[in-house]
Amino acid sequence: MRIIGIDPGSLRTGFGIIETLPGGRLRHVEHGCLQLGRQPFLERLAQIHQRLRAIVQEFRPETAAIEAVFLARNADSALKLGQARGAALVALLDAALPVAEYSALQIKKATVGAGHADKTQVEHMVRRLLGIGEGIQADAADALACAICHAHCQGTQNFWAAREIGGQ
Repeated sequence: MRIIGIDPGSLRTGFGIIETLPGGRLRHVEHGCLQLGRQPFLERLAQIHQRLRAIVQEFRPETAAIEAVFLARNADSALKLGQARGAALVALLDAALPVAEYSALQIKKATVGAGHADKTQVEHMVRRLLGIGEGIQADAADALACAICHAHCQGTQNFWAAREIGGQ
């Protein structure tokens, strides 16, 4: 299964695409960061939507995962983050992708094993899990971690569904 993970932001939106392989293995497909610069806010929202749609069309993921809203330091930041997240969600939903949402705590726990890991630890584990040699920009690493979290959660759900079907 091909999964796209999204780490939304109004200045930078990270994306990461992975595939699940037999035996629970993961394969890195692509990652990057949409640098939105200092253009007017509404133009940045349009860019998030348009560029993510293009990425989805190019890489054809089957499902998507996005980081859930968290509390920001101030209301203005929270509002902008929510709107950037909305633009990303619309791009994913336009492609009829099923979308799962995960908290930062869930993502870190699934990737690093600790819910309060810092960005360096997340990036290190993402690189190890996916066999990526060079450094990854923080927003792209967070997006890959979101996709990894979804792969782990899907694998667990499939395991329990198979046990129910098998009557164990």
